[in-house]
Amino acid sequence: MRGIARHAPPCLDDIVALALAEDLGGGADVTAAATVPADLHAFAAVVARAAGLAAGLDAAAAVFAAVEPDIVLTRLVAEGDRVATGTALLRMEGPARGILAAERTALNLVCHLCGVATLTARYVAEVEGTGAVVRDTRKTLPGMRALEKAAVVAGGGHNHRMSLTDGLLVKDNHIAVAGGVAAATRNALAHAGGLPVQIEVDSLDQLDEALQAGAPAVLLDNFGLNDLPAAVARCRRQPAAPEPVFVEASGGVTLDTVWAIANTGVDAVAVGAITHSAPALDLGLDFL
Repeated sequence: MRGIARHAPPCLDDIVALALAEDLGGGADVTAAATVPADLHAFAAVVARAAGLAAGLDAAAAVFAAVEPDIVLTRLVAEGDRVATGTALLRMEGPARGILAAERTALNLVCHLCGVATLTARYVAEVEGTGAVVRDTRKTLPGMRALEKAAVVAGGGHNHRMSLTDGLLVKDNHIAVAGGVAAATRNALAHAGGLPVQIEVDSLDQLDEALQAGAPAVLLDNFGLNDLPAAVARCRRQPAAPEPVFVEASGGVTLDTVWAIANTGVDAVAVGAITHSAPALDLGLDFL
């Protein structure tokens, strides 16, 4: 059930095209055209205004290339590198008008993705030594999922599903419609076709039903700290299972609670906040 790092998402060109269409409005940067000579050659860099982790460098590079192919871009750090305040992440050389036109779109993407990687790294640091990993969710910005999940990996986290086609995650509403945990679990296993199956449960009784029905992986949703060790123990006592049951915890996880949750013996902690609530890392573009 552990996720896979996904790099160079095929949708990157589409994301960049949409972002530039929004910013340029199908035209040009009229301010740069009015104030900057067309033949002015310039040097610039994307610089960290705060410490964090680098991510989204390919996205930023794609923006500059789409706006002005003559811009030469040099990556000065790698994905996942820690950067201190004042560190240059990218260096650009080329037509000044093109650099100015691409500036905001590139920064919007790279600031957000650096923020995702930076917040992920904080969660990963909190669970160090527990044996658990931090996993993301599908709580992502529309159209940005592949980039955000790559940023999670850059921050040391693990990916869950990219889409609804990657695996079966039976949630509370599936269970309600299917007629209960046992029925939903059996149906999911019967129709999985080799895809991974995970069952979300919100009580020890539901957990017992899922395990008895053969669940290979469970998601313990909003379990209290008093119940999590008992839930993990029940999952470990499955001698008939071909492989150990994968145990993940979720529900309102914060930096203040993630260590205690991870320390109960779960294999993973799902954290929606690393994508849906990550603050942007403060970066700026400086002409040199």
